[in-house]
Amino acid sequence: MSRQSVLRVGDPAVGTNGTTATHTTYREAMREALREALRSDERVFLMGEDVGRYGGCFGVSLGLLEEFGPDRVRDTPLSESAFVGAGIGAAVAGMRPVVEIMTVNFSLLALDQILNNAATLLHMSGGQLPVPLVIRMTTGAGRQLAAQHSHSLEGFYAHIPGIRVLAPATLEDARHMLSPALADPDPVVLFEHGTLYNASGEPAPPTAAVDLDHAAIRRPGTDVSLITYGGSLPKVLAAAQQLADEGIDAEVIDLRTLRPLDGATIAASVARTHRAVVVDEAWRTGSPAAEVSARIAEESFYDLDAPVERVCSAEVPIPYARQLEEAALPQTADVVAAAHRAVD
Repeated sequence: MSRQSVLRVGDPAVGTNGTTATHTTYREAMREALREALRSDERVFLMGEDVGRYGGCFGVSLGLLEEFGPDRVRDTPLSESAFVGAGIGAAVAGMRPVVEIMTVNFSLLALDQILNNAATLLHMSGGQLPVPLVIRMTTGAGRQLAAQHSHSLEGFYAHIPGIRVLAPATLEDARHMLSPALADPDPVVLFEHGTLYNASGEPAPPTAAVDLDHAAIRRPGTDVSLITYGGSLPKVLAAAQQLADEGIDAEVIDLRTLRPLDGATIAASVARTHRAVVVDEAWRTGSPAAEVSARIAEESFYDLDAPVERVCSAEVPIPYARQLEEAALPQTADVVAAAHRAVD
């Protein structure tokens, strides 16, 4: 079975007109961000497997080949190491490449290029060789794609100095994170959670570029801090609403950037609420949740009135069966239960 047939099963039809005046989706917001980048800077080009004629395995680049041509939207062979390496070379030569990797598990085939080349060249050259490269990839579970296409490996990349790691969770971030990412002299790895592509709402306003250095408070609160990122944000917001109905005022922090981590916003939130629940779809051991919990213990220990709670995926390969997959992943009910343990 081909990568296309595995990854596009169940994907709904995607329009080619980009965003509309009244309604858009996360997928369309990402497409509009790419379209704007391609229009505004002739150095920008998109490359990856099936990004051109096929429109991207999740439909994000649909229609861009017809608009910008094969020099700007380039289909590549099925060799992640080769086309990520080509992207690094193009960035060093002065271009602004956006490289798409279908899903995060395939990025491991290019980890040598990302870790040993992209992340190090600026520093090993004494600042002479910036690598303004953006690598986009789909991450996360919840779509019955089984163990090989359901990883949440953001923590692998957040461990690496020399790169920036982004996890847009809202339409606004999907629309406006790409521009400042392309302006960064360091390579940027951008994780798009697969369950968010169909998320819909009002188009993000044409505001200034998103601040990549700070987490966002998605809901203010005073009783407990719910800290998360990416595809878990909708579940955490739903948990916060359920807690509110029960008389518990939860603050929701969307980390947005996993490297560098915004410890100041986390610490300020814990100082207000005195309790923290960290929600992370990655496996618990060595996860971004572990890093956030350690930061809270180091910097906010005396603000805590209860131990830090973590809600993570079960430490198993993600199952294919729907009910088993749901049982393995953090759910809204798990977040609510953890918040009660912290507050009660």
